[in-house]
Amino acid sequence: MRAISYTRATDVPAAVAAVTSDPGSSYLAGGTTEVDLLRLDVLRPHRLVDINRLPLAGIEDRSDGSLLIGALARMSEVAEARAVVERFPMLSQALLLGASAQLRNMASMGGNLMQRVRCSYYRDPESACNKRVPGSGCSALEGVHRGHAILGTSEHCIATHPSDMAVALVALDAVVHVEGTKGSRTIPVDDFFLLPEDTPEREHPLTPGELITAIEVPPVPMARRSLYLKVRDRESYEFALASAAVALALEDGVIREARLALGGVATKPWRAHRAEDILVGERADVEVFVRAAAAELAPAVTRPMNGFKAELARRTLVRALQTVAAQGGRTA
Repeated sequence: MRAISYTRATDVPAAVAAVTSDPGSSYLAGGTTEVDLLRLDVLRPHRLVDINRLPLAGIEDRSDGSLLIGALARMSEVAEARAVVERFPMLSQALLLGASAQLRNMASMGGNLMQRVRCSYYRDPESACNKRVPGSGCSALEGVHRGHAILGTSEHCIATHPSDMAVALVALDAVVHVEGTKGSRTIPVDDFFLLPEDTPEREHPLTPGELITAIEVPPVPMARRSLYLKVRDRESYEFALASAAVALALEDGVIREARLALGGVATKPWRAHRAEDILVGERADVEVFVRAAAAELAPAVTRPMNGFKAELARRTLVRALQTVAAQGGRTA
């Protein structure tokens, strides 16, 4: 067992300074993923900087209808917050479906955004994995890849992004607030997740030591009637094979605005722009939904074990669209 030192940060600047000045350091929040990876010898920091006592756990309900969610707010608290349940049900549903009750009580919102992939080859130090050891190869390409991605892949990585919550946040155009040695900045959540391309080891555009401080969800009136639909191998705690976050604004049966994102099928939370473009201005009927879903999945690159995911994702998106449309939608 390797020795790991431990420091408890007293404020945000001190936490940022500690990790920035020592590249071998890592932030520790809920630890629900990080501790597992430490035990597996996948992550090897020599120091953990505990940020749990920082004042970043609030949920601010703003007068304009937006929310500012602290990075250390626990998933369970956010899922049950009245403003989230009433105005952003897709986010509440994604949080509740994203982990067991025990994990939701520990896992932080910022930590959920930063969680690592669940690829078994990434978690096995003996297997080739470009995320873990750049340039070593990707064992999943010729290995067991039933749960792997079919969108946003590259020849270097096909690992599926695991977060449910992030799928809803992408559909809602959320913004991530971060703090670094050069001050504060914001990153649109869709830009916060990077495609693997030639650098799969780089998953986020953060500079060394930057810390997530909050997640801002803008006002989205039509999200009051929204849905996060998750399809998985078992009903109990399990990662998505395919999922869809959907919100529609309808007027006399015509789609005026659509917010769609897919999970379980891509290397990042996948904003379904192709499908959105097809839906807007069309009648909310199943034929249009099928056409939009087919267009979104057209670029999918499947392999022998995960070819079923393309059809599963199409059906998941169509079902989610039908469900929300049947609720009547909401004019934005």
